[in-house]
Order: sequence, then C-alpha cells, then structure tokens
Amino acid sequence: MSPRPRPLKALALTTGMALALGLAPLATAAPALAAPDGSSVVINEAYLKGGSANAPFNRKFVELYNPTTASVSLAGWSLQYRSATGAGQFSAAELAGTIAAGGYFLVAIPGNGTTGADLPAPDASASLNPSGTTGTVLLSNGAEPLTLAPGSIPAGTPGVVDLLGYGASNTFETTVAPVTGTNPTPNSLARTAGVDTDVNAADFSTQTTVTPQNSGGTGTDPGPEPEPQPEPTPEADVTVAQIQGATGTSPLVGRTVTTRGVVTATYPTGGLDGYVIQTPGTGGALDLATHVASDALFVYSASTASSVAVGDYVEVDGTVTEFFGLTQITVTGAASLRALDASTVAAPQAATVALPATDAQRETLESMLVLPQGEFTVADTYTTNQYGEVKLASGDRPLIQPTEVARPGSPGYAAVVADNAARAVTLDDGATTNFFTAANQSIPLPYLSNENPVTVGASVAFTKPVVFDFRNSAWKYQPTARLTGDTAYGDLPVTFEDIRTDAPREVGGDLKLASFNVLNYFTTTGDQLRGCTFYTDRAGAPVTVNSGCDARGAANAENLARQQVKIVTAITALGADVVSLEEIENSARFGEDRDSALATLVGALNAAAGSEVWDYARSPEALPANEDVIRLAFIYKKAVAEPVGGSTILTGSAAFSNARQPLAQAFRPVGGDAGSTFVAIANHFKSKGSGSGPDADQGDGQGGSNGSRVNQANALVAFAAEREAAAGTDKVFLLGDFNAYSQEDPIEVLRQAGYVDLGSTGTDEYSYVFSGLSGSLDHVLASPAAAEAVTGVDIWNINSGEGIGLEYSRFNYNAEQLYQPDQFRSSDHDPVVVGVSLLAAPVDPAPPVTDPGTTPGAGAGAGAGPTVPGAGPGAVTPGTTAPTADGSLAFTGSAPLAGWLALALVLMAMGGTVLVVRHRASRMG
Repeated sequence: MSPRPRPLKALALTTGMALALGLAPLATAAPALAAPDGSSVVINEAYLKGGSANAPFNRKFVELYNPTTASVSLAGWSLQYRSATGAGQFSAAELAGTIAAGGYFLVAIPGNGTTGADLPAPDASASLNPSGTTGTVLLSNGAEPLTLAPGSIPAGTPGVVDLLGYGASNTFETTVAPVTGTNPTPNSLARTAGVDTDVNAADFSTQTTVTPQNSGGTGTDPGPEPEPQPEPTPEADVTVAQIQGATGTSPLVGRTVTTRGVVTATYPTGGLDGYVIQTPGTGGALDLATHVASDALFVYSASTASSVAVGDYVEVDGTVTEFFGLTQITVTGAASLRALDASTVAAPQAATVALPATDAQRETLESMLVLPQGEFTVADTYTTNQYGEVKLASGDRPLIQPTEVARPGSPGYAAVVADNAARAVTLDDGATTNFFTAANQSIPLPYLSNENPVTVGASVAFTKPVVFDFRNSAWKYQPTARLTGDTAYGDLPVTFEDIRTDAPREVGGDLKLASFNVLNYFTTTGDQLRGCTFYTDRAGAPVTVNSGCDARGAANAENLARQQVKIVTAITALGADVVSLEEIENSARFGEDRDSALATLVGALNAAAGSEVWDYARSPEALPANEDVIRLAFIYKKAVAEPVGGSTILTGSAAFSNARQPLAQAFRPVGGDAGSTFVAIANHFKSKGSGSGPDADQGDGQGGSNGSRVNQANALVAFAAEREAAAGTDKVFLLGDFNAYSQEDPIEVLRQAGYVDLGSTGTDEYSYVFSGLSGSLDHVLASPAAAEAVTGVDIWNINSGEGIGLEYSRFNYNAEQLYQPDQFRSSDHDPVVVGVSLLAAPVDPAPPVTDPGTTPGAGAGAGAGPTVPGAGPGAVTPGTTAPTADGSLAFTGSAPLAGWLALALVLMAMGGTVLVVRHRASRMG
C-alpha cells in the first residue's frame, strides 16, 4: 500500500534546526523530554482506535517523526504505554531500526478488532494494548520500562524522549491532550503543524483523516491536504427488516443503503453517539413465533445524533456494519439524513413481550421499542456505580450460582447454567459512561440511591418503553434517552421494590448465634505504614489501601470511622448474642497485642450501646507458627452468653498453610448448665481466586483451590471432634466464610461428616453475589444434636445485594454521595443468624441497660444513623451532656476513642463541628 497524501503536520526544517545538531547522529544521545527546537524525534501521530467499528485501519499505530538533519538509530529505544490511572511501571516494547533525517517511522500496534484496511508496511511492531480514548504513550531512549509519578512530567526526565498523555490520563506534558469521541469515532491525535512545545493539549489536535506514514516517505514535503471525498452513493433502497435479516448478522454488511424509519430513541451524548429508527406502524402485540426479523435499527452517527428527536420520521444513507454483534447503519454528515413528514405514517408501538429465552428470538427484537412483560428481579448491582447498569433476571428470583443448588457436573448444574442464560438481561443507562474516570465523576450516578434502593432480589416493574439492544456481549434494555442521577425517579423506565429490613427475621431461641465477615476491618490504617498505595476518591484523597503493605482496610482514621460505624450499626441490629467475625485485623502482624483491633471494635460496639454490653474471646497462648494478616474472632453479649474455658486455634495443620486457621470457643447461656454448652468454631477457608497444579480451576464451577478447601474441610472435622470431646458436649456449630457454595465439595465433606448446613435448608436467601450470580459462601453448620436445638435461621441481606457504591470504600467516588452511616453495604458478605434453644428451663436474659435505638432501614430518612453516645433517641451518654454558651453540646465521659469517632462522624454528617479536647486511652490504630 503506497503512502497516502497527508495533511501538513510536519514542521519544515530550518537552518536553525540543522545547526542545533549539526550532522552528528542521535543514536547515543540522551535527549530531554520533547524538543521544542526540533532537536529530537517526536511522536507525530497516535491512532489508538484501530480495528474498532468504523475504523479506517485494522491496527493501531504510533508514528514517529525526525525533524533533524541526521538519521537517528532507534536501537535500544522503546515505545511504552501506561493506563490513564496507572502509577507504576509502563509496559514497554523495544524498537529497532533507523529513522531518516526528516523522515517518519511507523510502529504498528494490535487493534481492537478487524475493521478497517491494512496499515502501510510498518517499520516496527509493538505488543502494547493502549486505550483508544485515555492513557499515556511514551517514547524512551532506553529499553527498560519506566516508572513515572503521575502529573506533568518535567523536561529532562531521564529516559523520556517524548510523551503524550491523552483523554483523562493522569500523566502528560503540562496538560493532557483532549480526545474526541469513543473508539468507534474514527480519528487520531496528530501533532499540530509539527510543533512541540511540551504542552500535549496545544501540540496535539484531533485529525479526522488518519494518515499513517512509514519510512518510505521523507516527510520534508508532506504534500497537500487530501481532496474531500464525495458522500457515498447508496446501492439500494431497503427496509429496516431487510437490513436486519433473519440471523444475527445483516445480509447487507458492508453495503451502502438507504432506509427510513421513525426515531424512537436518541443518544447524542454519553458515548452511544446515535439514535434508533423503527419502521412505522410496527411493534405492539407481537407473536415471537412468527416474527422473524427486527423492524428497528441503531443509527451510528455522532454528527447527526443531535439533529433528530423522538417521533421524527427520517430517511438515511449509510453503510451497514456489525458493531460487536449489534447491527447498525453508519451515517456520516448532514447530507445523509433527510427529514420526512411524520404525519403521513403511523408511529411504531412498544412491543409487549416477555424477555425471549433464546438468542435467536432476541435477534428478532434487536433495537426495537419494547415494554417488557412479566416479572423481573434485580440480579446484580456490582457494576451499577461504575457503568450505570443493573443486571436483571426474568422471573421472581435472581440468577443462581449453579453449585449453590446442584453438584458440580451434574445434570442439575447444567440446567441452572441454561436457566441463567435464558433469564439474564441488563438494564442500562443509555450511555457508555465509566463513572470511575475522573472526567465523569462529576456526573451523578443513575439508579442508585438511598431513598429508592436497588437491591438484589427486589422485583422490578417496567413503567416506560425501552430499546432492546446488544452491547458488551450482553442483551440490554436501554432507556430512550440517556439517564443520570439528575433524572427523577419517576422518569426512570422502571421502579424497584424496596426489600430492605431493619433487622433479621425472628429466629427464636434463648441464644442467637451469627457469622459476620467484616470486610478487612483494620485499625492499623494505611497511613501508618510505609509503602502503602491507595485507592483515592474523586478529589484524590486516599480512601482504602490498594497494595504495597500488609494493611488491607481504611487509608486513615477518617475512613476507618466510616467503615466502623457501618459495622457497628449492622452488628447492633443483627440482634445476635455470639458472633463469629471473619476478616478482622491480626494486630500481632503490626507489633501489637493480637486482640488490639478486636478490642477496638468491641469498644465501639459498647460505645454505641451506651454500656459494657459486649466482650470478646481472648486469643489463646498456643498460636500457629504462621498466620495471615487477617484472622477469626468471637464477640458475645455478656448478659446472654458466657465463654466456657479459653479459645483454641488449630495449630500444626498443613491444610491451613494458605488459609486462616479455625478458632474454637465453647459457650453456654448465662444461667445454663453443662448440658447447655456448645462449641462454636469460626472458619475462613482458602478463596476461589487462585490456585495452580492440583489447585488449578477445574472448570467445574468450584473455582481455584478447591482441593485446598477440601483438605481444610477434612481437617476441620477432626479439629471439631477434638474440641467437642474437650468441651464435653455434642453440640457443635461451624460458622464462617467457607468460600464454597452449598453443593460444592468442601460443604459436602462436612455434610458427610454429619453436619447440617442450616443456611441451605428452609431459606431462599443467599449471602454473596459474584458475577451476577447469588449463592452462599457463608454457612452455619450444626452437629445433629446442635441442629435439634435450632429454632430458626435467617440470612440478613444487607450487604451482598446492595450497590458497592454505598460502601465506605467508595466514599466520594461520585457526585452522588451514596455512603450513609447505616448497616447497608457494611461488608460484601451477608451475616447469617441462627436461633438456638439450649436451656431446659428458659431463663430470661438480663434486661438491656439501654435501648439500642433505631436502626436505619426501609424508608429511613436521610438523617438516620447508628445509635452512639449522645446521639439518637434512647441513647445513653457514658458521661454527661451539657449545652454550652454558643448553643453547641459538650460531651464528657469515658468511652473508647472509636466510639467518639463514630459519634463525631454522625455529628459532622449532620453539619456539626467536632472538637476533641482530651482523650486518655490506648492507641486506637
């Protein structure tokens, strides 16, 4: 392929430029960042959208230009890339060859797809994966990957020859170069008139004609601008249904056609860059058995999307394409769009159909206006706060992890997989917005709110028509216009049932036992350790630890207080008397007493209760030789339960070399006798996310490290028998996060040993949601005698089904502030609570010293929060409360610092100012 004529973008050589370097080669030079004087090689054009829909070329490229009068050897040089939010090493691809004086050098990069023509013969290839819209490309005179601090890179930075930060990148020369359009928008970033001023925003501009140039051209005379191309001449006048065809791929792909339809949806902003047209009079009460081709079509046309409105009748000329499975027509320029008289045709109607179960039937509705019929249920909210989408399931239940209800590899397993596929669909927001990108964090999130919660398991009612389309390998219901958090709830196309509850269901018994994963509750915050890197909010403030150190939780005390108040609120409202905790800090790893973090949490619970309600089981003297940075623990209400003897940790077990060793503690109800004693054993098995060799993922739905979890289950059975005998009881409860769903091998081992999985009997609730599928990783299993004493079981769904945007870890990630000091999304696992009747003659527990206050729940107002000293109705101050002269309140008394921090957080949320005058206590962490 011969070089194409190119626009004027290479600076003509001047005498000054030639004299700056003389005739010396640059191969051994160590140039500074960029070269405003034309003394070094520069990045001249970056085309990073190659292979995407509408792409002129099927590969990406970076074109280099040598403005000097001497050739430059690129041996030992590299082209490097780092993502827009990256802070570590760049990815590097080594270069070779020579770039002639006044010449170009074309580096080819793999494309996003196969759309477009081949590049001119490249001079080099780089195995990089740059984003088409945001990132940093770097030309280095060394082969080793560089590590640069985010921000403006100063001139003279070693190893940096030239650098281009584009889109929303955090690394750039002075200011970042803006990018126009998403990947399907065909354009490149080209150096403006060849000038390099070390300012990316000034030096690069969007070029709609992409012009790759290899070393075959000298570049000293770039040639004239290309002649304007005429509008494409349509080959045929066809209907929308003819374009769609009867299969998943249009029979007219690649052809330029004319068609017409009524506009049913418009997306001029948000990244979809187009609109939908539908044949007049179609839709309504369709029979999918006889409906063979869709009557609607997505029009990809950034240039005309703002020129149409819903209800317009239009005629368009464009090229038929398949955009990752979505049939569309690409319309370029106003001349290819013509308005027709809408009064002469019947408007299309929303098809009143249920979600089709097969892809073949769904294809017949692609891009059509529909009003979905039948029941729908929220299946997942994990990506809602990033992409503005809610995963749904048709029917009255969410999508289920196959191994939750069927053994791996069984016919039942295959049936659940097929059922999930038939019922899955995504409710989208009419945009491609990534709300984690800095440029989009000021846009309020759609769907998620505390006033109208969206929770897995809630029913969904469609109140307005939506467009049925296919994007990101998923069938979606799109609103007819882009949604944001500014869209009123009543203007959404759906309503969501509120299924939140203030407390678990009543489970009876004279003692309640529970398991709670506290999501890496660390009182050793990241700012106390060296090497920690952080996830940051939209203002750049640290929120949680990312990596680089042993801490796993909050970045600082402020975020710890946000995390803690949610956990305290949840445990308080849980109503349990003995609670096993998973993922709490092992403080011994930080040179403190092993129970330090645990004591802090108990102190916060007591501060919220207003008295010494809670205590914890102390660590035993005998500890494993090697422990994880997270551990297991027990807390209990002193007026209801009492420990019998000390706690015991399983030691010397090779099975738990890669997991947390089980913790056993015997308890009995206060006033009970030896016959009411039971053993509780807290567990946290190896996770599913990794494993090699025998632990490699076998593809049977059980994930990685299943062999390790089976070994741990067998070791637990032996440990439980030992502790049962030591305690002189036949009542044993195994609690915690087993990282195994109810029908997987580790739980089957425990069942075969005689234990009853209480959570999988008599409840339709699940404790965890992963990849849109619900199941229980958290279990309470009982020995036969313990199972006979069980009076009720509940999985309290306050965490796994709630949007992660509500977590403390996402505080101030978006203009829509979702964090609240309540129990919802206090963790990613739901607590399990079990009622147990242990007393032969029931003894009323000692009455609580204080009213624990109101727990926020369904319908709670914006000001609702946890009960803390001096805050909320019924709360009791641990000291005194008195008004001061200026009308503020002064609190005095003794309480753990964590309790006062919780109070301070609530007061600040209410608009107050907090001043800590004096505090005498041990270190909070």
